[in-house]
Amino acid sequence: MEERPNHQYKGVSTGVSTAALSYVSSKIINKLIQVHDRIFCCIAGSLADAQAVTKMAKFQLSFHSIQMESPPLVKAAASVLKELCYNNREDLQAGFITAGWDKKKGAQVYTVSMGGMLISQPFTIGGSGSTYIYGYADAKYKPDMSREECLQFTTNALALAIGRDNVSGGVAHLVVITEDGVEHVLIPGDKLPKFHDE
Repeated sequence: MEERPNHQYKGVSTGVSTAALSYVSSKIINKLIQVHDRIFCCIAGSLADAQAVTKMAKFQLSFHSIQMESPPLVKAAASVLKELCYNNREDLQAGFITAGWDKKKGAQVYTVSMGGMLISQPFTIGGSGSTYIYGYADAKYKPDMSREECLQFTTNALALAIGRDNVSGGVAHLVVITEDGVEHVLIPGDKLPKFHDE
């Protein structure tokens, strides 16, 4: 049996529940939006506002990529979202978690708040269900997690939020983003871990 070196996982995992509440409630809205090849946004707040902002960001990042003849940096994508949110802060009710991988800095996570503030963090949570899982996230996050640990951390966080927040739910949609590409993972609500009697 050949011994293989233990390669450190150098990617990012992000996920969302698929529930959305506007004038019509839906448990199957995709709130994990791809804005470029290896850059995704988790959206929170007004679905219409978030979709409009990500559509504009996709256009700007595509144009930027053509001009620069290379994929945009994750920070550039987060900065585009920040500018759109800040310049329209009086009219928008949307916040974003931007996660991705680029050749310059590898895996990265940024928060763009509703008012347009941009923060780089090792991990972040957001949306209505996030208030229920701060303790879990602070206790269980650790740097340099393996791919499997990262997916389990994200899955458990979503399961806990869905189990406690009446407007979270549906399907857990996760994305693993690495240098090698993007992997989508969909977990039906009835297949998520259970942490308490419901």
